Amino acid sequence: MKEYKFKIGGKEYNVTVNPKEGKLFDVTVNGATYEVESENAPVAAPAPQPAAAPVQAAPAAAAPAAKPAGAGEKVASPLPGVIIEISVKEGQQVKAGQKVAILEAMKMENEIPAPKDGTITEIHVHKGDTLQEGDPVVTIA
Repeated sequence: MKEYKFKIGGKEYNVTVNPKEGKLFDVTVNGATYEVESENAPVAAPAPQPAAAPVQAAPAAAAPAAKPAGAGEKVASPLPGVIIEISVKEGQQVKAGQKVAILEAMKMENEIPAPKDGTITEIHVHKGDTLQEGDPVVTIA
């Protein structure tokens, strides 16, 4: 198990990387766990890193938004919380005001609406993800 502290775009991320089999890893980012596959990870365990020095550069597999951004406008989280529902799929047509996700914050459910008519080109979150204010939820073109 490797623990890192990353700073990406001015935001801090606590990341734990646990190797599984071959190129598979369990990566926990700020409490949300993802199973990831690295295209260039060695099959053997990675070389030890000094525990006292926090790493400042994120490996591609540990970045929260690893895939390329879709064209369009990113819909941001209005406040910190946890995603409890994703109401749309990539490629889906949406209308302005239509619910795209539900964010739980301070034990309240907050609907995140589409700001305009369009098509969902990318979903940046998974159910259970912890978001900070301003983190992207979906992209609408």
